[in-house]
Amino acid sequence: MTMAMPKFGVGASAHRKEDKRLVRGDGAYTADKSVPGQLHGYVLRSPHAAASFTFADLETARQADGVHLVMTASDVAHLGALPVFTGVTQPDGSRIALQLEPVLCDGEVRYVGDAIAFIVADTLAQAQDAAELVMVEWEERPAQTDTATALEDGRPLVWPETGSNRAFRFQLGDRDRTEAAFAGADHVVTLDLVNNRLASNYIEPRACLAEWDGAAEKFTLHVGSQGVHSLRRSLADKVFKLDREAIRVVTGDVGGGFGTKMFLFREYPLAMEAARRLGRPVKWVGDRTEHFMADSHGRDNVVTARMALDAKGRFLAVKVDMRAAMGAYLHQFGPNIPTIGVTMTTGVYDIPAMDVNIEAVYTHTAPVDAYRGAGRPEAAFLIERLVDHCAREIGIDPAELRRRNFIAPDKFPYKTPGGRNYDVGEFDGHMTRALEKADAAGFDERARAARAEGRLRGLGTAVYIEACAFAGSEAAFMELTPDGEIVLRIGTQSNGQGHETAYSQFIADKIGIDFEKIIVRQGDTDELAAGGGTGGSRSIPLGGVSVARAADILVDKIKALAADHLEAAAADIELVDGAARIVGTDRSVDYAALAAAAPSPEARSADADVRQDEATYPNGTHVCEVEIDPATGALEIVRYTVVDDFGMTVNPLLLLGQVHGGIVQGIGQALSEGVVYDADGQLLTASFMDYAMPRAGDLPFFEFETRNVPSTTNALGIKGAGEAGTIGSCPAVINAVIDALDRARGIRDIEMPVTPHKLWQALNG
Repeated sequence: MTMAMPKFGVGASAHRKEDKRLVRGDGAYTADKSVPGQLHGYVLRSPHAAASFTFADLETARQADGVHLVMTASDVAHLGALPVFTGVTQPDGSRIALQLEPVLCDGEVRYVGDAIAFIVADTLAQAQDAAELVMVEWEERPAQTDTATALEDGRPLVWPETGSNRAFRFQLGDRDRTEAAFAGADHVVTLDLVNNRLASNYIEPRACLAEWDGAAEKFTLHVGSQGVHSLRRSLADKVFKLDREAIRVVTGDVGGGFGTKMFLFREYPLAMEAARRLGRPVKWVGDRTEHFMADSHGRDNVVTARMALDAKGRFLAVKVDMRAAMGAYLHQFGPNIPTIGVTMTTGVYDIPAMDVNIEAVYTHTAPVDAYRGAGRPEAAFLIERLVDHCAREIGIDPAELRRRNFIAPDKFPYKTPGGRNYDVGEFDGHMTRALEKADAAGFDERARAARAEGRLRGLGTAVYIEACAFAGSEAAFMELTPDGEIVLRIGTQSNGQGHETAYSQFIADKIGIDFEKIIVRQGDTDELAAGGGTGGSRSIPLGGVSVARAADILVDKIKALAADHLEAAAADIELVDGAARIVGTDRSVDYAALAAAAPSPEARSADADVRQDEATYPNGTHVCEVEIDPATGALEIVRYTVVDDFGMTVNPLLLLGQVHGGIVQGIGQALSEGVVYDADGQLLTASFMDYAMPRAGDLPFFEFETRNVPSTTNALGIKGAGEAGTIGSCPAVINAVIDALDRARGIRDIEMPVTPHKLWQALNG
């Protein structure tokens, strides 16, 4: 006998609960929040990438209409710099020296957008007007913005006192074993790659509203974030040097995060310090240009990769030399992004040895940190481009070369040369299915038809794997209220993924209750002592498991309460439609009555904190088909197919949204997006007029399905899906472009973003 799936339980395509208020305009975004007596802050930023400066006149600005405060570095000298959290150790065993970002620059700026003053006025317009009155004397110097040449002799130095633009070195793998494999190889294939710099471009730019309670000596910071607890730790421990209880951080709705909103940025302590000095709330709202200038960027790696193969096309070893941009300062997790990413260098392949060497460099640019995928997209792009290049160079079909080198299912658990512990995987299975769905067998006929009409077609494949939901846990706290509702408190933070819906499904699966009577609360350090926030696809694999466990505990407590009330055995109680009843009878009691009758809050509440000891490893295959007009360079993605292994699907509808969004971000990097600085350090892509985002009209219908193999490291078999689309799409698109160019002109290399101009030049140059 099979049981019908609950309408809103795990596995159901429940519609997002949160959309009902969001589409009505009832969202609680930071910029929408206003409080009586609030003032407005504005950051004065450097127009130069490398310069020393002094203030010639601050008093005129301080006396301007509506101005309450002008702060410079001397006014915030008691505040600590923005922290960096890294465990990176260099090959010689030394820890890396940290060049930290100050709250305000003191006489030196290192990128366009570096903060030099904070002006607070009655209105934003008055603060902006006052900023125009600040007289600054600048002594500009040459800048270094190019990652590839940052270590060449004679280049301008970001930190002259260190004598080099090198931020740190990092090495991973077995160099001797790798060298031996290359010495005995039948083929050695080399590929140079550039992983272009990106801006996050969430819909909602950053904002904050700071309040100071003088009587309680406590800050309240309202801010769009990916987790309030990590921000509070950084602010309390590193910047203000206060007890954590002296700072409350609150996050409401968030319009996208993509990694960047995890971090502490200067405007938050500036607004807080101004609020403390003035005794009035201070609000700061960033605009899109500030986002491009001053929010951390992503990617920006220059790589040379080499693969050693035997005569049958078996991979023997891989060597990677990477130059990774850090920007002008080390940002909070910035040093960890390339070093964690390269642990995934060998991807889904059984490669016996690897040697990866990273040189991280400073440049006169905005800092670089986590952006959707955080190192794993870079690793997937590297290995999947290299594998395709190997196939072309030695004359083997790319799919066949992959099959020869996949880690076989009987080799799991499998420890990679990068130290990752893969638990399960059936890579050939989802690649074969994806190629079938994409009708790869019929591609040659479609390519001939396109050529007959003067167009070029290409087919590209990428088989990715990522590490996410890293070891750790996320505690869940649940209670049955006297209103008959279930309230869940958890320390993750939705940035648009649909947490209210997904967590409710775990609860609805266990406790028979109206979906709308499940309340999910996140984003307030006063309501929850600790939380891990959202990042690395951890919320559902970690948080969901704890929610499910807490729900099991609460079920037992509700049944115990009902058993006492109904004078029955707990084993004879079932929970249905917001009530507990004796099985097979009409005797029942609703949840509100049970909560009211509970002898203590503990009798109607539960918590769980389920720890996971190893990361999970989502994987899958992306197949992209493109068509290019050689006369104009215009490119169209005509077909896109994905088969993913996410272990277990909580909500197919939410999953589809995550995959679609991720694919588009990868397509954006591949074909249009790219942060560009000129040689003087001026940002050339400071608006959507210059930074080209992907558009819905440029995208095909995505064919998507799952072929799940449950994770053995996660208690529910979940692997995570938030970053996967971005990780698999970028190499699939570029492999398709190269396939088209190689078939037409023998071109096997082109740098991202592959704009129509670049394509036209490649084909007609």
